[in-house]
Amino acid sequence: MTVQPDLIVLAGGRGTRLGGAFKPAVEVAGRTLLSRVLDARPLARHTVVVGPPIARAAATQAPTAPTPNSAIIWALEDPPFGGPVAGIAAALAALDADTANPEKPADWLLVLACDLPRGADAARLLVAAVSGLESIGDQRDGVHLNDYNGHAQWLAGIYRATALRAAVDRLGDHVTGASMRALLADLNLNGLLDEFGAGIDVDTWQDVERSSARLTETQPDQRSDPQ
Repeated sequence: MTVQPDLIVLAGGRGTRLGGAFKPAVEVAGRTLLSRVLDARPLARHTVVVGPPIARAAATQAPTAPTPNSAIIWALEDPPFGGPVAGIAAALAALDADTANPEKPADWLLVLACDLPRGADAARLLVAAVSGLESIGDQRDGVHLNDYNGHAQWLAGIYRATALRAAVDRLGDHVTGASMRALLADLNLNGLLDEFGAGIDVDTWQDVERSSARLTETQPDQRSDPQ
């Protein structure tokens, strides 16, 4: 059985290394970063994007998810620019408050930063990994990508909802400015080697150029296949 998670996309941040450009709206190979990450929506039950109102325009290039729960839930941490942990806390609150969808929240939460040009590919790897864990009864709390240097890519990860919610509750009022390492410290996680660079992010204009070149070479004039 394939796990169907809820999807959290973190679309805040200041884009400091991009000269203050609004990162979700930065285009890579002709599409915004946010729209590329939202190609993962067909894998998810519900989707929450955490970001300011101007992020909505950057999402318009994304395909419509072929599920009844295709509407994006929008949220924003308070105060803004509170960091990824505050963003996750805001997303969980938005999922809890969403009354438009009769289904209960999913057992797994797929967490992706908006600056992953191949975020949908990362999502497929992560969903496959936890689906495999579920099939053998493995009780670990989640899977995240690791780059070739062994660095954990926490914002390309999938986590048990109960474990992630408990971690957020543990931090309480200290989510603003908290690190992902602090949030996930007590979770039993598996690092998955990112062999094909699905979790490579974009921080600088040079990164934008490199990612655009890679995508143009491998997927000319095509969107990432969401299936």
